[in-house]
Amino acid sequence: MESFEFLFSNLTLFDIIDILLVAVLIYLFFNLIKGTIAVNIFIGLICVYLVYLMVKSLNMQLLTNMFDKVAGVGVIALIIVFQQEIRRFLLLIGKNLKGNRNRSWFKYFFNKTELREAQLAQLRPILEACKNMKKNRIGALIVIAKDFEEQVYFNNGEEINAEVSKRLLEAIFSKTSPLHDGAVIISENKIKSASCILPLTDNTELPAQMGLRHRAGIGITENTDAVAIIVSEETGEIAYTKQGKVRANISLAELERYLNKDLN
Repeated sequence: MESFEFLFSNLTLFDIIDILLVAVLIYLFFNLIKGTIAVNIFIGLICVYLVYLMVKSLNMQLLTNMFDKVAGVGVIALIIVFQQEIRRFLLLIGKNLKGNRNRSWFKYFFNKTELREAQLAQLRPILEACKNMKKNRIGALIVIAKDFEEQVYFNNGEEINAEVSKRLLEAIFSKTSPLHDGAVIISENKIKSASCILPLTDNTELPAQMGLRHRAGIGITENTDAVAIIVSEETGEIAYTKQGKVRANISLAELERYLNKDLN
């Protein structure tokens, strides 16, 4: 009991802040890898570390030396293993800082009502196209990116670079269109490219009914700051993904709310 009192009596304000920051970083890291294959890797690393502690306590020199050699390059190995998660973490920080900066500039020049009306006008063609595709059960994958990185999105798709319109989106995803397979990339209120092949997610906890279109939509949002809209060809249901998290079977009103919130 006295040892605990001694420990807490020596805690300073900076020690408390230090502990809270470490806790926040651990929480953010776990939130990023939750539901992905990286969780299994993380658990494996913990098991290896526990074995290392056991071997060291038993004074097994050969195994201890081997683990020490591996630990010498441990930081580099962790960066390689968790490359995607680290990239997503840094992207999340940069996106929030940039987003806050952009919002402050817009609020300086325009009022909130004008901003909301302008954004709704940009989203209306997408929402109307999704409404018709949902009704007619036309499969679609629409990725909306704040910053268009050609090397990330334009893999082997077809360059479009046209204004966003309801009819154009419906024509691209029509079953008779040669571009209906793959994703449409929208950025800066333009359809940049179509029929793009996107990276699939490694998430092993997705429901069986989510096919390649859903996995591609989730995969691209795991690695970028984009959001994705998926319309199921089998059921007509609309799903929405952001940062690798999927919201299935949402209404058009919910879709509009999510887009307004995330693209603001």
